[in-house]
Amino acid sequence: MKFDYSPYLDSYFDSFERTKGSFEERNLLLPSGEDIKKLIDEYFSLLFPGGEEFSSPLMLKGVISRHMEAFSDLLYQSSKISWRTIISREEASKKAREATGALLSALPEIRSMLKMDAEAGFMGDPAAKNVSEIILSYPGFKAIAVHRLGHFLHNLGVPYIPRMLNEEIHSKTGVDINPGATIGDHFFIDHGTGVVIGETTVIGSYVKIYQGVTLGALSFPKDACGMLLRDIKRHPTIGDHVTIYANASVLGPITVGDHSVVGSNAWVKEDIPPYSRVLPSGTETKIIQRKPR
Repeated sequence: MKFDYSPYLDSYFDSFERTKGSFEERNLLLPSGEDIKKLIDEYFSLLFPGGEEFSSPLMLKGVISRHMEAFSDLLYQSSKISWRTIISREEASKKAREATGALLSALPEIRSMLKMDAEAGFMGDPAAKNVSEIILSYPGFKAIAVHRLGHFLHNLGVPYIPRMLNEEIHSKTGVDINPGATIGDHFFIDHGTGVVIGETTVIGSYVKIYQGVTLGALSFPKDACGMLLRDIKRHPTIGDHVTIYANASVLGPITVGDHSVVGSNAWVKEDIPPYSRVLPSGTETKIIQRKPR
């Protein structure tokens, strides 16, 4: 016997009607989480088609065509819905069409970047047997791949979708890269779990980081009214050829110079000159009790 929900339906529905013109009305139609999952799947199939033998270039082109059709339709529909929450239906359709076309035009460059990321993974991990293993199974690579998609859409101003992509892959890999972060080529995240990269982080080329690394903000400045300032540099800039080992935290709008190494568990809050090695000092745990407010 099923529970009878009908006595509760009208009062719940009325809660939507009472807020006409505010949050509920603007957000009844939002991008589907399931569509975002499908978008990621089609994205990977489009970038690295596999699972079948291609006996001719024409057959490969047919497979790519199928995945491009599915990917572009998902992206167009989802971005149109996203924009519809802030602009008219006609403007939303136009912006979604432009964003989808721009992304498809950028796919060769994105795929080239990801091939360099995969090569960096193979060169940086002696446990990897080949580049294909990096692409197929490494969570750090998957997180980077989705970030490059989300970052492109973020730069186009597409609402909601970049962050939804980020959080979907975050839940699968344990790697949290804000779509606003700017990341250079040949980037590798080894192991991946617990990595956090903040919105205004800038990462150069040939950078390698390990599990548990945080590239975060040291504090959150507020304006005179006590509101958080959102459009300021809060996160670090990491130079080229930098390695950051497990559980290190690099915090604030500082710079880690080229060819530097940050050791495990280091806590970095100031600029690091190029060719430096940063090690945590001492093993003593110090506890400072704060006064209750």
